[in-house]
Amino acid sequence: MSAIRVMSNQFTLGESADSIRLRGAWEQVLRRLESEVQPKVMERFLAPLEPVELTEGKAVLHAPGAFVFEWVRDRYLGRLEAILSDELGEPVKVDLKSSARERSSYPAAVVAPVSQTPDATRFTPMPRFRFSSFVTGQSNRLALAGAKAVASEPGRKYNPLFIYGASGLGKTHLLHAIAHEVLGRDAMFPLTYISAQQFAEDFVLALQTNRIEQFRRAQRNVAMWLVDDIQFVVGKDKTQEEIFHTFNYLHSIGKQIVLCSDRPPRELFLMDERLRSRFESGLVADIQMPDTETRCAIVLSKAQQDHIDLPLDVAMLLAERVPGNIRVLEGALTKLAAQASIELSSISSGMAESIIERYYQSAGLSKPSLNQILDAVGSHYKIPVDDIRGISRKAPIAHARHVAVYITREITGDSWKHIGALFGDRDHTSMMHAYQKISELMTHDKDLHAVIKRLLRDLYPSS
Repeated sequence: MSAIRVMSNQFTLGESADSIRLRGAWEQVLRRLESEVQPKVMERFLAPLEPVELTEGKAVLHAPGAFVFEWVRDRYLGRLEAILSDELGEPVKVDLKSSARERSSYPAAVVAPVSQTPDATRFTPMPRFRFSSFVTGQSNRLALAGAKAVASEPGRKYNPLFIYGASGLGKTHLLHAIAHEVLGRDAMFPLTYISAQQFAEDFVLALQTNRIEQFRRAQRNVAMWLVDDIQFVVGKDKTQEEIFHTFNYLHSIGKQIVLCSDRPPRELFLMDERLRSRFESGLVADIQMPDTETRCAIVLSKAQQDHIDLPLDVAMLLAERVPGNIRVLEGALTKLAAQASIELSSISSGMAESIIERYYQSAGLSKPSLNQILDAVGSHYKIPVDDIRGISRKAPIAHARHVAVYITREITGDSWKHIGALFGDRDHTSMMHAYQKISELMTHDKDLHAVIKRLLRDLYPSS
């Protein structure tokens, strides 16, 4: 078998057994942390960490930049060491390193002539995130069509383009594909790519250092503005105001704007209404969870990109049996490729069955039902389940109901309409409000955050 290279984590036949063992253990660490931390914390700070080396009881992890490095070091280093030691079956110390050099200017990822944006750094789209590698299905057809249209004629069609969907379904892939297409025609095309979280951090830094005009030039002196995870500025009033003015400026002069979010504009609660209305003024396209056939096509495409000999029946087995989003599916492919490299054998359905049974089957079978969720919430708050599903608006009962709605949405990912039906045929907007209320409370109420984490952990005893 030729050298195996899988996604961002690379497995090769020449790689040490300890390094492969570290990568496998690290995926289990992330899986266990999913029940402990909020999704935005996982996506922003923990998932980007890269396991590099395991030698003499020391595990080297790389953080993508100083901000993530400092955040993880100050808040999660001890917890990472504890879980990683447990997964490896031996005590290890985590040696956290920053894999990106310190920045001397603002890190908005910009491609433009130097004379136009003197403060910008060059953005290089991820090589594998192209339109040619994006697998199309009914779940993402509209979003792909919109992305191709704006890449073909920036500023002329679908401006703005707003793409939304759950994490791990391909939104960032489309942003990078747009950049690839545009830069392929003109390498000096003035283009900006930035996450909303990075925008907020850079904006604060600019205010602190009296370099706000430099920051604004980097963001506004472009012909295309690509913003990922716009939901992260919810609740940040001054940052929203800056985005509002940047949006207005670029849109007024016909520059292309593309934004991505984990939810549609109307569900961006606490977002400035002026921004929400502008986000909806162009094309709003969603990406849904793909069906089994599309999942199979995606895993086959990934295998082909990474030069993995993956039989069709094994690809279908992964598509049918591995729960979760595309990143989880890719993680299963990673484990399978690593196992094949260790055993120096070809990938087989038996090997895939073993991986699924070990890492995915118990999680899929233990998914709690609505009754289990209601029982857990009712037991904690000492409120009868019938009251939680009932019509009472008394504060303790309403709070317990909101918590139950939040947990139900987190676990099932069902539509607001469906969740409303489960809670006594309530209107979908009341379900959205309940979820958002708990989300906001958790950001500053440590006790509530701990309660939610414990309830989720109790509902997933195997995690």
